[in-house]
Amino acid sequence: MKEIKKIIIEKALNSELDYHLEEESASNSRNGYSSKTIQTEAGKIELSTPRDRNSSFEPLIVKKGQRKVSILDDQILALYARGMSRRDIVSTFEEIYGVEVSPALISRVTENVMASILEWQNRPLDPVYPIIFLDCIVIKVNQDKRVINKSVYLALAINMEGKKELFGMWISDNEGSKFWMQVLTEIQTRGVKDIYIASVDGLKGFPEAINTVFPKTKIQLCIVHMVRNSLKYVSCKDYKAVTADLKNIYKSVTAEEAYMELDRFADKWDNKYPTISRMWKNNWENISTLFAYPDEIRRVIYTTNAIESLNSVIRKAVNNKKIFPDDQAAFKAVFLAIKQASKKWTVPIRNWKPALNRFEMEYGN
Repeated sequence: MKEIKKIIIEKALNSELDYHLEEESASNSRNGYSSKTIQTEAGKIELSTPRDRNSSFEPLIVKKGQRKVSILDDQILALYARGMSRRDIVSTFEEIYGVEVSPALISRVTENVMASILEWQNRPLDPVYPIIFLDCIVIKVNQDKRVINKSVYLALAINMEGKKELFGMWISDNEGSKFWMQVLTEIQTRGVKDIYIASVDGLKGFPEAINTVFPKTKIQLCIVHMVRNSLKYVSCKDYKAVTADLKNIYKSVTAEEAYMELDRFADKWDNKYPTISRMWKNNWENISTLFAYPDEIRRVIYTTNAIESLNSVIRKAVNNKKIFPDDQAAFKAVFLAIKQASKKWTVPIRNWKPALNRFEMEYGN
């Protein structure tokens, strides 16, 4: 590992200097090498650092004065997070740096991630979260010499600062409300005492599972899921009209107005699509939650887009893998994809301050 890192870093430094000299044209040139010792995960490495005559070269890969470097591990983990297989990563290093990295080395670097996962998955959580989104994605895993579908459960919250925070991830053979109850119980034992609103899809028994663990939590069924499920029954020629009439329901100002729009929808479409109005009326208690809040909160809770965007990052990584050899490999890939996505979770969601003020008015302490 030390030898591979030495080759990679020195090649990168020389490439950086070549680029720097091209930028400075004929006014500068190489001026030999200086020796530098850096600390890596593999131990101390003696580097031959290239110099220029003007002393204007400022390397980026190992900055002046920098003594600790984790370039190889960081690159391996970044490529793995983007869904590349071990052999793909081996090929990439050979093409870019001209060095051969064994698949065993890739495995050893990614194995170290498991300790981070366990620490992250068991960290204490805040007592109160205004909003939580619950969803799962399906992956393919090799088990007992056959490929089976497994569900990765994800719990994404908006914390009091208005920033996204993923509680954890869990793997089970299939999605069900009973397993969700286990997930929520674990979240509770990690310190969460209350959640104001849970935004979920239409899984049967989901609201009951949430309220068993968090009795005061209000449920908001994802409107986008409701519309999608409704359009399954609609012929292509009626798509636009049905979509527009459904929009009149969830864009209403009050719950009363929305229910009147639902009655109008039923009068207009029940002869052709009776299932749609029945589905909305059966779930009305958990659809109408959003009407108790102003626009700034409605825009956040009426759809599970916040977690859907995370899912798309994860799917991109897992689709490249196709099939995972075991649950642990799946865990590593999903965790690293989440780590990549969470780099963007540094600022509060839009309109968070007015939303928080409304929550404070309604829930007090």
